[in-house]
Amino acid sequence: MFPHLSRLTDLGLFLLRLMVGLVFLTSGYSHLKNPEERAKSIGMSKAFTIFLGVAEVAGGLGVAAGVLTQIAAFGLILIMLGAIEKKIFAWHTGFWGEKTYGWHYDLMFVLINLIIAFTDGGRYVLMR
Repeated sequence: MFPHLSRLTDLGLFLLRLMVGLVFLTSGYSHLKNPEERAKSIGMSKAFTIFLGVAEVAGGLGVAAGVLTQIAAFGLILIMLGAIEKKIFAWHTGFWGEKTYGWHYDLMFVLINLIIAFTDGGRYVLMR
């Protein structure tokens, strides 16, 4: 219907990468800002929470800046699969969630990162 919009695919991928980067940077920062408190809230050790924070910040920066975009996207997918596993099997959270956020949010980020990985982030990347 709008064939000329396909010329904006790389811009769309760039904006998508920026959004993903922002989400993971802020999430990783919250893990690193107060790891003891955050570890208790997610039911993990302090050391793992710090590792998770560093991984989210690194993955978010990689995806947003377009540096090793596919590796960064696959790393973020692993993090989100871990979050889904925790929500389903440990916290017994439903797809939409009952009293908290469900795992639909995490699944969307898995799929968004798959798009980023499959397209190698588009043309506007710094390093492949």
